[in-house]
Amino acid sequence: MTTRSSAERTVLVFCIWASIGFLGACGLMEGFARNSVAVSLVGIAGLCLAFIAHIVVNAVFGQGFSRGEATFGIGAFGFFALVFIAAWLSGELSRADYLSGLAAFGALAAGFLLYLSTRYGLRGAFSRFHLAAPSGNGGGGR
Repeated sequence: MTTRSSAERTVLVFCIWASIGFLGACGLMEGFARNSVAVSLVGIAGLCLAFIAHIVVNAVFGQGFSRGEATFGIGAFGFFALVFIAAWLSGELSRADYLSGLAAFGALAAGFLLYLSTRYGLRGAFSRFHLAAPSGNGGGGR
């Protein structure tokens, strides 16, 4: 990819997450603040829309997620999971917060699986995780 194409893709991705993604995150946080599952679901839908738009931009430019984008996504997921588990263990979650968090994790899991299946196909997505057993003397009772 040329430097110009790379810069255009970077600007588009930044604009998507700075607008749609930010509004989705605000909706999710507002849903937690108001104990409203409906508002949280609107925020989750906004985040899903930003993720889909990011995938479309990647497809248009013929590129996947960069290492930095993948690292940030995994780190954000880990932080969100840590905060959610800590709040759950401390008993600070209301029923609406609990349902909103589970809906967010469900959307993340579904989005991850959908991305893998559309990017690599069902067989290719499975082969990304499936490791063949090592050949030689290491296995079984033979």
